[in-house]
Amino acid sequence: MLRPTPEQLKLLSPFERVSFEFADRMNRDPRLKKAAHAFLASVGKTWVKVSTDKLLHTLGDEHVANLKPDRGVFFVANHRSFFDYYAIASKLLRIAPWIERMYFPVRSNFFYEQPLGVFVNMVMSAMAMYPPVMREGPKRPFNTYTVDVLTELVKEPGVMVGFHPEGTRNKGDDPYTLLPANLGAGAIIHQAQPIVMPIFTLGLINNFPKQILSNFDGTGEPITMVFGPPLDMQRFYDQPARPRTYKAIAEYIRDEITKLGEVERDFRAREGLPAKGPPRRASTPPTAPTEADGEGRGDGEREPSDG
Repeated sequence: MLRPTPEQLKLLSPFERVSFEFADRMNRDPRLKKAAHAFLASVGKTWVKVSTDKLLHTLGDEHVANLKPDRGVFFVANHRSFFDYYAIASKLLRIAPWIERMYFPVRSNFFYEQPLGVFVNMVMSAMAMYPPVMREGPKRPFNTYTVDVLTELVKEPGVMVGFHPEGTRNKGDDPYTLLPANLGAGAIIHQAQPIVMPIFTLGLINNFPKQILSNFDGTGEPITMVFGPPLDMQRFYDQPARPRTYKAIAEYIRDEITKLGEVERDFRAREGLPAKGPPRRASTPPTAPTEADGEGRGDGEREPSDG
């Protein structure tokens, strides 16, 4: 597993350096990572399930459950709530026994710059919110390491990486209109050539205590989660490694997540769940994704998402 160069480490503040070294040790040491994953696969997935199961509605679970990956899996999801990947990870750990290690790159300005952030990372994810993504201009060269280590990790079977291609949380009124995708996603996918799987999720809020309480008192909004089949990325893997290719990949996966959003909209209608966002423009209704739509196989800038 790669290490940052001395020059990259010098970009971090003293507290960021301590936070990073702690997270890096947790994710680098095979024994610690195995113990952390055991915690997530037992305690972690269970408390999130108990806190959301009365609200959660899912579609396309079979795409994940039937996968037999011969390399790492790169999940790409829209980003509406701070807690998107907590809920997604809990669901994945219940339906994907092939997952052995999980990584969720996350912005540094809370989880690596403040003691409370480190505590939350430890308690909520066993330090799986790693590696950090630096947002301050002078520190952004560190993100080359983040891209490189994710590229290395997601080549390995048993590994899953959870990524938000939008690069930041989408606060717009229309949850079905995604922000532009970040080129970092395209760079990692092109270099590592993992199995790429899209997810669209909606309904989680950003108030943690209220989110949990609303699951038990019946006041919470339905949480939807739609899993698509593996995407056919071969035509991009055959293209040269350059920013234009990375941009094309980023735009493609954004479009595929957007298509799942339309599937989710129909899913809400069929299940009698409250509609979200503005009315859809008149067009041919989307159909639920099938294996035939995806890969069907299991066997410039380089900056990642901020989680």
